[in-house]
Amino acid sequence: MAPTLVIAIDGPAGSGKSSVSQAVASRLGLAYLDTGAMYRAATWAVLDRGIDPDDTDAVAALMTADAAPAIESGTDPAAPFIRVDGVDVAEAIRGELVTSAVSAVSAVGAVRQGMVDLQREHAHASSGIVVEGRDIGSVVLPQADIKVFLTANPSVRAQRRAAEVNVEDAGLVSATEDALRARDAKDTTRAISPLAPAEGSIEIDTTNLTFDDVVDAVISLVRDAPEGR
Repeated sequence: MAPTLVIAIDGPAGSGKSSVSQAVASRLGLAYLDTGAMYRAATWAVLDRGIDPDDTDAVAALMTADAAPAIESGTDPAAPFIRVDGVDVAEAIRGELVTSAVSAVSAVGAVRQGMVDLQREHAHASSGIVVEGRDIGSVVLPQADIKVFLTANPSVRAQRRAAEVNVEDAGLVSATEDALRARDAKDTTRAISPLAPAEGSIEIDTTNLTFDDVVDAVISLVRDAPEGR
């Protein structure tokens, strides 16, 4: 049986990881895993139960309890889904409440370990997968065949985020940029699995690239990889 192809795509918030990874997986006929959605789902569960996301002990207790929330991720790039205890939370996890709390929840060791275990299960169960996140190439799947780190200027990332929700107000775009910079600071300085390019990863600055340019660049890396990887 042919070895599993694993493509790890990491990068900061708003760098286009999800959309690029989904497109790459679709074009190559691979599974797709959005690990950011998994952390958001965990955050939604914390908030849904009325737990303060800054209460590290309470968050850890929830995620390690016998009745810990069950997080399910669909890996079909044409129809991905994310559920908590059977509830579809795909829309809810993109709201402001979850967005503002996800960094705190994601920094809890018990949350990260639980998510990493789930992510590895998905990768090992697939015949080929694109996994995107912030520590895939460095921590979750350090033996990935292809490691990519996407980045872009914070102002460009903010503009892209605003365009996704049809926001044109300059003040709101500026606020989005401030939020992204704050998220970058938290993600790059956290004690556990800080955001950083993995050893052996190829960095792609998407600031001046189109979406198709980025997808093509990643696919080229896969096709140019040596036989047997």
